[in-house]
Amino acid sequence: MTQIAPLTLDTADTATAATLKAVKTKLGMVPNMFATLAHAPAALNGYLGLSETLATGRLSAAQREIVALAAGQANRCQYCLSAHTLIGKGAGLSEDAIAAARTGKGANALDDAIAGFTRALVEQRGVVATEALASYRRAGLDDGLILEVIANVALNTLTNYTNHVADTTVDFPVVAV
Repeated sequence: MTQIAPLTLDTADTATAATLKAVKTKLGMVPNMFATLAHAPAALNGYLGLSETLATGRLSAAQREIVALAAGQANRCQYCLSAHTLIGKGAGLSEDAIAAARTGKGANALDDAIAGFTRALVEQRGVVATEALASYRRAGLDDGLILEVIANVALNTLTNYTNHVADTTVDFPVVAV
């Protein structure tokens, strides 16, 4: 049972309702996770701002979805796994690439490093061994990409934890954790 109910356009304050309407215009719906974050407009706006900014980085949309899937699986977030399975398909990931990302793997050396580094960050709470980091670097992660992956993990951890605490109702095709 949901522990923090999502706001609706009718129950949100005027500014937050405008933000949720903008989300609806962009996505065609207001996902429950966004409507739940709307209880804290600073959190919602922070999420949206960081997400928009990270979309201008060097990681492709598909690579950002690899991060989301690897982090979502490591954090066991059914909501995010369900959402990012659908979004990942839209970003060009195949079923095999989605399954691989969830296990911390990728279809090529760089995607494999992104997925593996993501899993290591989450599972090891940001403490990644020097030799592991060297391996990710050899596969193509430079300092900038390392920091982008970290930023994307932070963004996804926000949503993973929000969904765990709120017990957000999944409003995407549900996938098993």
